Amino acid sequence: MKKRPCKKSVSLCSEYVNWMSHLPQCLWHIPLSNLSLPGSHDAMTYCLDEHSQVSVNKSKLLQFMDKHMHCIVHPIILRWSITQVLTVLEQLDAGIRYFDFRIAHKPDDPSMNLHFVHMLYTTCIVQDVLWDILRWLKAHPWEVLVLAFRNFDGLDEEHHCHLISCIKKIFCCKLCPRNVVPTLRNLWSCGYQVIVSYEDVTQVVRHSELWPAIPYWWGNKTTAQQLIQYMEKRKQNGRPAGLFVAGINLTGDFGYILAHLGGSLKKMTVCALPVLNLWIKKQRPGSKKDCINIIAGDFIEKNNFVKNVISLNRKLISK
Repeated sequence: MKKRPCKKSVSLCSEYVNWMSHLPQCLWHIPLSNLSLPGSHDAMTYCLDEHSQVSVNKSKLLQFMDKHMHCIVHPIILRWSITQVLTVLEQLDAGIRYFDFRIAHKPDDPSMNLHFVHMLYTTCIVQDVLWDILRWLKAHPWEVLVLAFRNFDGLDEEHHCHLISCIKKIFCCKLCPRNVVPTLRNLWSCGYQVIVSYEDVTQVVRHSELWPAIPYWWGNKTTAQQLIQYMEKRKQNGRPAGLFVAGINLTGDFGYILAHLGGSLKKMTVCALPVLNLWIKKQRPGSKKDCINIIAGDFIEKNNFVKNVISLNRKLISK
């Protein structure tokens, strides 16, 4: 295995841009599923298209309202759809190592272009973003990412084949096969930097480079207290054996949004973050029943979210 870079050679653009390569050696043999990794929920919403139609998987009523009361309804939808403001490269530099990618093909689009989606479609094309990530990985060869491809709105078999072909072509030998135990030591020794979680069982069976969908604990709550209660209940039932995500993202349903028309997902999240971050600091990574793994949040630049999640790994170090 090649030597890790010394700290003097590390980019100064972010304190956590190379945080994995600076973990203590005693953690290199621990599976990623037993480490604490910061993640980005709905990672691509910073580039939602203001002029986009509502995605096809949303309710007919919402699509009808957006069509016939567009000037009123559309700004509200946009405010409640944006979960991140940093670009994918800025999130990488900030230390994010899990990305929640919701994939979609626009209806009536004759091309094979795939977009990201959260209520609305993004201006970014999936393939372009993956090339950007590859360039970042080449500049940071000791960092490892978990990319979760989910939802697949409007994708048929041909679109899946196209997406998987792009993933294989772009990341190539950096893709970690699912028969590998993903410790940092194993990944570094083989040059693997990307674990791809794919939410379509049929495709996973066909491709050894794809990992089954990673469980995501989604509370669907509007307050920090309710979300914490949900998380604690899930922990009591025991954590999954492999990689899994605790999503500390709040969610406002249609009724909630109608009652808070002047609000936004960002306002709701920022108010809850101090309480949620106190909960994060109390968590512990590891293999035990009540341990956490990936913690994914919204507006990941706020309230030292990334720092708090990464710092949990210190609890694994024997004193």
